[in-house]
Amino acid sequence: MSYETVLSVMSSRHGREDLRTAISFCETANAHLVLLVLGFGAMPPYSGYGDSTASIWINERERELTQLGERVASVKAELAASGISHEVQEFFCDFPWAPDLLGQRALYADITLIGSEMTSDEDLRGFAVDGALFHSPTPALMVPKGASPVWPPRTALIAWDSSHEAGRAVHQAIDVLKKAERVHVTMVDPVALSGLQGEEPGADIAAYLARQGINVSVDVVASGSRPINDVLLQHAGDVDADLVVMGCHGHSRVRERIFGGVTRAMLQQTNLPILMAR
Repeated sequence: MSYETVLSVMSSRHGREDLRTAISFCETANAHLVLLVLGFGAMPPYSGYGDSTASIWINERERELTQLGERVASVKAELAASGISHEVQEFFCDFPWAPDLLGQRALYADITLIGSEMTSDEDLRGFAVDGALFHSPTPALMVPKGASPVWPPRTALIAWDSSHEAGRAVHQAIDVLKKAERVHVTMVDPVALSGLQGEEPGADIAAYLARQGINVSVDVVASGSRPINDVLLQHAGDVDADLVVMGCHGHSRVRERIFGGVTRAMLQQTNLPILMAR
C-alpha cells in the first residue's frame, strides 16, 4: 500500500529531531502529516485532593499542560514554514490510556512514524510501540537513534519466517519494496516443511515478490547459536540494507515484555529504520 497519510507521534518533552524526521519523510513521500503531540500526566493520587500530595500533583499537571501548549505552538510554526501538507493534534493523557489514544488516531493513517527521540525514551517507547502495533491496523516505521530514513530504500531486508506477522509486514510494505533496487528475503536457520516453509524455504515468498516486479533474492543464514537479532542485523550490514521489514509477535499482557525485548535489541544495535507490522 502507498503511504498518503503519515501519523507521527512526539512528546511535548522532546526536542526537534523527531519533527525534522517527520517533515523530511513526508517531503520525500509527498504525504500528508498528522502530527500527534502528547503531554503526559501521572494518575491522580488515591489519597484525595486535600493533602500536600494532591497539591504537588496539581502543580505538576499544570506545568505539563503549559509545556504542551508551548510545544504545540512551536511545532505549528515550524510546520507552516516547511510547506508540507499537515495538521497538528494535541492531547494530554494519563500514561495508561496512551496506547489506546495512539491506536485510535492511527485508524486514519497509512503508517505510523516513530522517531528516534521516542524510540530511545525508556519511559515512552513502550507506549509508542504498544499503541502503534497492537492497537492499530497500520504498520509502524521505527527510526532508531542516529538513523536517517532513505525513502524509498535502495536495499531492503525482509526478516522472513513464514509467519502471518511476517506476511502482513510484506503486504503492507509492498509498494515500498517495488521501489527498492534490491530486496533480500532473509531466513535464519529455516526448516524445510511442506506445510510451512516448503521444500525450498523462501521460494514461495520470492516467487510472489518477483511477480510484483521486485528484484528479490533469498538469503539463508545460519545463526551459529547467536541471537536471531544479531544475525539479522549483521546480514543487513553485509547487504548494505537501508530498511528492515519484519513482523512482530506478542500477545495479551505479556506482549510488552516479549516485544519490548526484541524491539530494544533491534533499535539499540542498529541505525537502520525498521518497518514493523502485526
